[in-house]
Amino acid sequence: MIIQPTKLFFLFILGGSLALAGCASHEEEKHEDEAHAWAYEGESGPTHWGALNAEWAVCSEGTEQSPINLTSAVVFEIDDPIFSYQDAPLSLINNGHTVQANFAAGSSITVEGIDYQLLQFHFHSQLEHSVDGVLLPMELHLVHQSSDGTLAVVGLLIEEGAFNPSFDSILTSLPATEGATNDPAGVTINALSLLPEQRTTYRYAGSLTTPPCSQGVAWMVMTSKIQLSAEQIAQYTTLFHGTNRPIQPLNSRVLVQDAS
Repeated sequence: MIIQPTKLFFLFILGGSLALAGCASHEEEKHEDEAHAWAYEGESGPTHWGALNAEWAVCSEGTEQSPINLTSAVVFEIDDPIFSYQDAPLSLINNGHTVQANFAAGSSITVEGIDYQLLQFHFHSQLEHSVDGVLLPMELHLVHQSSDGTLAVVGLLIEEGAFNPSFDSILTSLPATEGATNDPAGVTINALSLLPEQRTTYRYAGSLTTPPCSQGVAWMVMTSKIQLSAEQIAQYTTLFHGTNRPIQPLNSRVLVQDAS
């Protein structure tokens, strides 16, 4: 069944806990400064995040946490995000949990008339969002922020397949040690080239997938997967592997899938 929602209802689904949106505004930057306060295994692993810091209690107590299993979505006719990405210098940092590419102002997306500026993208290995319970090798998150501080994350699901030239300059420039940066001279990137040709999405109200796990994050996960070759995947996973938070319960949220 295809339902055509009102714009107000769609914004409720997309925005999640709007009262918490403001507190999430700089969290993606904040948790980088606490590089060794949490981990993906052991006593500092995901099941303990909520107890490691009082400000991270939502990691264990929150009811709108990410990632989730992308299944049993309600189908809506909704507009795809409008991507207005520009060429930008490639600027990479290894923060101890991932390799992240930072962006200056100039690239953005528009969703239901709201503009979100692209702040950065980073990788996870394995996939964080599963599709019908299946985990793929990697996931890419493009993190955006609106003028009121609300975060919107576009997720790209990565499977093994053909060589992807759009990722070559990134994967051959990965800084290998924690704290290291790499700004290769003369190398630019346009994040538009990383996206699949079809840009329909799953959408839901969620959270950051790392401490402090702040809620009020608008998630848009592409329904179409992108491919990297086995060699390209290995370029990243030799540095980081097992950097995916376990699947979180959907609870009373609604998962929406674009009907286009």
